Amino acid sequence: MDLRIFTEPQQGATYDTLLTVAKATEDLGFDAFFRSDHYLHMGDVDGLPGPTDAWITLAGLARETRRIRLGTLMTAATFRLPGVLAIQVAQVDQMSGGRVELGLGAGWFEEEHRAYGIPFPKEKFARLEEQLAIVTGLWQTRVGETFGHDGAHYQLVDSPGLPKPAQSKVPVLIGGQGATRTPRLAARYADEFNMPFASPEDSERQFGRVREAAEAAGRKGDDLVYSNALVVCVGKDDAEVARRAAAIGRKVEDLKENGLAGSPAEVVEKIGRYAEAGASRLYLQMLDLNDLDHLELISSQVQAQLG
Repeated sequence: MDLRIFTEPQQGATYDTLLTVAKATEDLGFDAFFRSDHYLHMGDVDGLPGPTDAWITLAGLARETRRIRLGTLMTAATFRLPGVLAIQVAQVDQMSGGRVELGLGAGWFEEEHRAYGIPFPKEKFARLEEQLAIVTGLWQTRVGETFGHDGAHYQLVDSPGLPKPAQSKVPVLIGGQGATRTPRLAARYADEFNMPFASPEDSERQFGRVREAAEAAGRKGDDLVYSNALVVCVGKDDAEVARRAAAIGRKVEDLKENGLAGSPAEVVEKIGRYAEAGASRLYLQMLDLNDLDHLELISSQVQAQLG
């Protein structure tokens, strides 16, 4: 089971804080550092000092880390034109020496669009589908040839499809709980399917739908990596779990029911249930980015038991 660290910087984090967490992620043996792509805080926090841009952050981290994978859960298709996004991701992949992964979603948080003057289209899924076709199509276009796209939402004419990423193929992540369109889109474009904040039972059902869609599209179900994103709250004892839960404004009971919470042994047991559901990778949502002892505990007491 791969363990990746997943952060939500819109809740309040500077680039320096993210850099510290990313370096700890690398030093402690985790597989990757991912971040959300949001510009407005959520819930009962002030979000200070304000948002950081996902791809600017990852560009900086690309030069400050050496091993870990870097990516987004999920970049919002509403935030960027697909041609520009293809350039940004390819450049950061070059800057990292080929360690970038692109999670791309439709975008959903209307309030942040209003707050920063970003159009929030009524039909988002069709735009996401075109963005996936364009971004992957630009990367796949051979040097010296051109790429074109004539869609309902985007038109590209004679694009050189440059620059190219360092990797021959940047892994694309698609996720969500939609029963029909989401599995179909994943079957066509995804290297990894991510199920966010769901039970093992719901995850297993959705993974099955994606596998069926992949096979219907002429792929093998095992061509994709299957993963979950879950909030994490681990403690050496009940008091430490309670303290960490209080620090992120959550109840221990809710975290145990809907996330990965409790002692290292409890968390390892819960991870086993996700493995049985078909997941081979977990994104651990860290909500207190100042608690580096939490990361160390997960590394030494949880990750170590997973081999």
